[in-house]
Amino acid sequence: MDEDARLRLFIGPNADYYLAQFKKFTTGREPRFALSWNWPTFLFDPFLWFLYRKMYLYAFVYAIGPVVTAMLTGDFTVGIVWRMIAGVSANYIYFWHIREQLAGLRSQLRGEAADQEAAVKEAGGVQPYVIWVGVILHLFLAFVIVKAIQDGPPDGLKSPRDRLFPNPGRGVKTRLVMPSNPAPFVSQLPPQASGRH
Repeated sequence: MDEDARLRLFIGPNADYYLAQFKKFTTGREPRFALSWNWPTFLFDPFLWFLYRKMYLYAFVYAIGPVVTAMLTGDFTVGIVWRMIAGVSANYIYFWHIREQLAGLRSQLRGEAADQEAAVKEAGGVQPYVIWVGVILHLFLAFVIVKAIQDGPPDGLKSPRDRLFPNPGRGVKTRLVMPSNPAPFVSQLPPQASGRH
């Protein structure tokens, strides 16, 4: 089995897309990072994409990282930053993941071609059940968001904006008092402002 066939077998679905992205990282003598964009990690949960592609360590990092960051900062929009980081780096991470996995397999692949194919497929490919996990998680998340909007924040809980920018005057009612006869104020205005020409 040649290297291209081994890569395609390892990647599985969308092999053409990933092979085109990987060419960006191999333009020099040594592989190096180049800007690329992975839409699934940005639009969907990066944790799910890494799990789908069998990169368990990164799946764990992207499952825990946004939650911990949001808890520490009180800002739940940090998830967007995590998604942007994943969108920019996912193809490069996947590139190195494949290289490392195939390098480990090369020392073990000494048997029949069918055994080699089976080993590459087992190490690579995708986990289709993750799609259903993603659907269930996103439906649950939508339910939680709708419920939170309906209920509002719990009593005594301040929004992240209120914690960062406290306004001691917020909630104090002010009243604008208008003079009963504005004529003395209008007569003091310059001619253009008062409408006289």
